[in-house]
Amino acid sequence: MTAAPTYDRVAAVRPVLNLPNVLTLGRLLVVPFFAGLLVLDGASPGVRLVAAGLFVLACLTDVVDGRLARSRGQVTDFGIMADPIADKALVGSALVGLSLLGVLPWWATAVILGREVAVTAMRSALARYGMIPASRGGKLKCLSQNIAVTLYLLPLTGAAASLRFPVLLVAVAATVLTGLDYARQGARLHARARQPEQLPG
Repeated sequence: MTAAPTYDRVAAVRPVLNLPNVLTLGRLLVVPFFAGLLVLDGASPGVRLVAAGLFVLACLTDVVDGRLARSRGQVTDFGIMADPIADKALVGSALVGLSLLGVLPWWATAVILGREVAVTAMRSALARYGMIPASRGGKLKCLSQNIAVTLYLLPLTGAAASLRFPVLLVAVAATVLTGLDYARQGARLHARARQPEQLPG
């Protein structure tokens, strides 16, 4: 009797060209155009509005593609791999572009990007021992980062502009705390994997 296919096997044979993956790919393709807007003419209020619109639209596709993939049973290996890459590329390009413009402090960009690189490297290094599940505060981290980036992209002035820094602090705090949670989970996973197997008595 043939064993039932596992989730990974089912995901692997699903067609890559589906709506969720098209949305993810579109988000990836937006990144160089978005980054170019900021680098070439990011001081222009009109360009900043366009960049903010692109960023918000891309963030919305991130919500939609995940829900569509799960509801339609269209989760694929490509989507699992490409979705977080698209997210990190979008936020990373926004942070670097805004810091180059002198709008967003470099220390915040360094903390957020450093955390992402460290967590990605740790998960890759520990992949042979098992998967580290998404952090409990992951949604708060993503939401606070996206709101902070949007506020810094918009050409705000006065009281509205004063909202930027407090939201940025929340985003940085959520980034650091979830990074520490990943480190704790990684240390526990590594410790369990290194324990000698208990032989039956």
